[in-house]
Formats: sequence, C-alpha cells, structure tokens
Amino acid sequence: MSAAKIEGSGWLRDQVALITGGGSGLGLALVERFLGEGCRVGVLERSAEKVAALHERFGAQVVAVQGDVRSHEDNARAVAATLERFGSLDTLIGNAAIWDHASGLLDLSPEQLDHGFDELFAINVKGYLLGAKASAPALIASEGSMIFTLSNSSFYPGGGGPLYTASKHAAVGLIRELAYELAPKVRVNGVGPCGMASDLRGPTALGQEDKRIMDSRSPEAIASILPLQFFPEPADFTGPYVMLASRANNRVLSGVMINADAGLGIRGIRHVAGGLHL
Repeated sequence: MSAAKIEGSGWLRDQVALITGGGSGLGLALVERFLGEGCRVGVLERSAEKVAALHERFGAQVVAVQGDVRSHEDNARAVAATLERFGSLDTLIGNAAIWDHASGLLDLSPEQLDHGFDELFAINVKGYLLGAKASAPALIASEGSMIFTLSNSSFYPGGGGPLYTASKHAAVGLIRELAYELAPKVRVNGVGPCGMASDLRGPTALGQEDKRIMDSRSPEAIASILPLQFFPEPADFTGPYVMLASRANNRVLSGVMINADAGLGIRGIRHVAGGLHL
C-alpha cells in the first residue's frame, strides 16, 4: 500500500503549534502536515543540524529552537520564541522520544537498567511534563490543546522492552491527569502510532545513541505483524493529530488515546513460541 497524497483541509488555518522533536521522522511529518493545514509552527529540536535544516527549508513559517526536552529552560525558550514570532500558541505536540530497541529484562545488566530507566523516563515522560508546564499558560489563554505521541507499547507488550513500554504506559497516565487538571480550558489527548521509518534512536545508557529503529527492524518485519499488512510512512499518522488540534473537529475529546496502530489491537503483536508462529 502506498502513502496517499494528503491535501490540506485548512482546519488549522491561523493556528500556532509547537512540536518537540520536529526535525525528523514523525515530528518532521507533523511540521509538514500542520503547515499544509494553514498552521504556523514552532519546533524544539536537540540537533543543531536539524534546526538549521528546518530554517533553510521552511523559512519564516517555522521557528526552530535548539534544546533538550529534559530541560524546563529549553522548553520555556521554545514557547517564548514561538509566542514572540507568532503571537499565540494553540497546540503543543510532545513528540520527542527514544526507544530501547526491545532490550529485554534478561538482556540488560543492573547498571543498564538503572541508567537506562533514568534516560528513557527523562525524555519520554519528563520531557512531556516539562513541555506541558512551559506551554500551559499560553494554551489556557488560547483554550487550546496538548497532544502527546504514544506508541502501541502504551497499550500492550512486545513493541519494546520493559523500559520503553513502562515509559509509554506512564505517558498514558500523564495524559489522563493533565486532561483532568487543565479542563475546561485545555484539551489533552494522545496518538499511539505503530512502527515506521524514522530517526528514532536508543538511549546512550544502552549504547544505542547511534542506532535507529530501522537498524533493528525491517519494513517487511514491521508490515508482517500489522493486520493492515503495509509499512506505514510517518505522514500516514498525521491525520489524528490534525483532527485533535482542530477546534472545528474536536470540541469533545480530552483524555483520549487514539490507537493508530494499523490494526495491532485486533490481535496484539504476534510472536514465535515453541517453534510456532503465533
């Protein structure tokens, strides 16, 4: 199945979004899609090279700030730069994350578990929390929304190891709590994609900082476990974010997790047990 050409609907015209990890993969696809929907976009991105590439490619449509989601100061700088350039903020998309390349409990030393936990949770959970803290005043003022990228690992096992799976389950709890605390002014939701080609990397604590998701998974392997039997592109996942950010199309969803997993929830991730493919 080839990716469909996406025509902008204009649902986000004159809105402003801030996207973390917007320099590649799903984050970059979201930047492209939101711009196509008439939105103006701020980005918080750790890589200086990716920040430069965003400015070169998109010009004044995007304000990109180099920084780390683990830093409240960097999150606050990204919010401030977005407000300074565009005058308001309507949506925060917390998207920056790392993956543990399905490193199992028995594969990891106690030291790797200790330091890997700290690194994964600092990026995948604390990064979302600090982004929410930095953007909350502007989003309350605009009566906007927060959207956090989840994973099929937010709902069932097998899409990562215990560190990644636990971090993504924690993000579900964070969404529910923030939706509760920030109602009625701010809608808080999540989107849980399945595997795709991206620059998603592993933690330094596990020696995986230069290892991308496609270094340990092939398109064929990902497609084979999906009931819809195709290998998704990052752009295939952007539609739910647009809908959740759109005031015209989402007045009633908050605390909702859209499981955009190409049908994995029908049966979960198949695995080999006792020599049989289950």
